Amino acid sequence: MHQKLLLDKISSVLSVTEQSNAAKLLKLVDEAGRIFVGGAGRSGLVSRFFAMRLVHSGYQVNMVGEIVTPAIKSGDLFLVISGSGGTKTLLPLLETAKSKGAKIVVISMKNKSPMSDMADLTIQIGNDDSFGLTKGMPMGTTFELSTLIYLEAVISELIHAKGLTEEGMRAIHANLE
Repeated sequence: MHQKLLLDKISSVLSVTEQSNAAKLLKLVDEAGRIFVGGAGRSGLVSRFFAMRLVHSGYQVNMVGEIVTPAIKSGDLFLVISGSGGTKTLLPLLETAKSKGAKIVVISMKNKSPMSDMADLTIQIGNDDSFGLTKGMPMGTTFELSTLIYLEAVISELIHAKGLTEEGMRAIHANLE
């Protein structure tokens, strides 16, 4: 019963998510010199999933906030995941990225937000009616899981478009774990 609740809710959110944004995101990824990925809380964990798969796909990716993350510059891409689109700790990071000439992608449950005002591309997961309270899916669960599945589908599209193989991706996978 509970697995069905989660799967049905995620399916309903993704069914109203604009699918054409995946191609726009992949175009920005391909055009980027380097890719910087970030988010806070559980959205930050989802951003790590996506960053890892981008690395496996051959891109140069940095997680924002890590001690070894280099300076962002013009030609780079900053992708941030924020359900609210207004996470206070992330807003200054977007301002810095924008001031340095980086492109910005915001993935959010809101189409309009302080972050989307700075973004070159805003990807709204679901729509304005997708995120009512659902008992058993507390505090952002619906957004986070829907975003994870959406981004895994983007990676699947990338794999097919570029002809990537499991063996090739595995060869790039971390070997100092």
